[in-house]
Amino acid sequence: MSSESLLDLAKSRQPADRERLLLAIADLCGAPYANEAMKAEGIQALLSSIFMSLVVEAERDIRRRLSQKLAYADWAPNAMINVLALDEIEIARPVIAFSPVLEDADLVRLLVEATIEHQIEVARRPFVSRSVIAAILEQAEPAVMTALAGNDTAELSDEDMAVLVEAAREIAGIRTPLSRHPKLSESLARRLYLWVGLALRQSLSQRFRLDMELFDQAMATSVAEAHAGTPPVAPDAPPRTMREGEQQVMEERLVNKLLAAGQLRPAYLVRALREGRLGLFTVALAALGRFEITQVKAALDSDRPELLALACVAVGIDRSVFPDILDMARRLNDGSPGGGAEGARKAAVAFAPVSPEVARVAFGQAVRALYVA
Repeated sequence: MSSESLLDLAKSRQPADRERLLLAIADLCGAPYANEAMKAEGIQALLSSIFMSLVVEAERDIRRRLSQKLAYADWAPNAMINVLALDEIEIARPVIAFSPVLEDADLVRLLVEATIEHQIEVARRPFVSRSVIAAILEQAEPAVMTALAGNDTAELSDEDMAVLVEAAREIAGIRTPLSRHPKLSESLARRLYLWVGLALRQSLSQRFRLDMELFDQAMATSVAEAHAGTPPVAPDAPPRTMREGEQQVMEERLVNKLLAAGQLRPAYLVRALREGRLGLFTVALAALGRFEITQVKAALDSDRPELLALACVAVGIDRSVFPDILDMARRLNDGSPGGGAEGARKAAVAFAPVSPEVARVAFGQAVRALYVA
């Protein structure tokens, strides 16, 4: 575009002309003969002012095209690149992924201020640095950590890989990219082996020449120790009552970790009972319902199964699931909560159409009444 044409566009107040001017300036600045000159401090300040004034009024498609043009430009003004990086993700993606202008501090700011989609693009950025990786691992957002695990060029240390492997216990999506990661060591592969499915176990055993039979023999014990410090209960094992002390502390740590990661859900309660872990069920139910652990224990040891039903309503458990929960709890807790079939029938009344908050308050009041009685 000639200088005369650029001047005409600059004089025009029409939005379409100003957008053409914006793209034309980007092309002009990116020309081989101009590239180095554009990095001068005075020129940078002028370019920043020009771009910022023009981009504010630019339509979405123009901003997207500008982002694509500036993605690899090392002369682009830092302020302009940061504005584009914070734009909607389709516009921001090219500059987040490739712009040499974005510094580590800019990327960390995106991790704090931008959407999950923006954070994922930061984690996928080629050769992402240690300081950015540290920010990702500190936030521990599952989707972002999964993207980082799939980034073979990231400057991951052995310690970083260990954190990601540990996260694989709860984040299923991270397991496959980790199993293929070039920086996965044999010792970490042995750890990861505990959390993956059969296909990935075979892949890990082939890659690191692991003895699958030996690992599989120890699998039940290893998983139990990693989750709660106790072995799984066989189907024909006698009922097990709740235990105090060290096991409860370990169960609380696990539940708190799941809660902080957003992974503690009502379905986990059913899983805990099916694995014969009444103590873990108790701690998890207390955490989900914001109850005291002693309150849940009192409900489980009472002869009023409707109390357990109220607690289940408070955490969003469906009525159709409760009979199984009650049956499993009774088998693991010497028949308590009691009341027999009649008690189970009364418990069904607790699933009347009330809100979880109402059920939570009612549970607390009913348990306090037990203490008075």
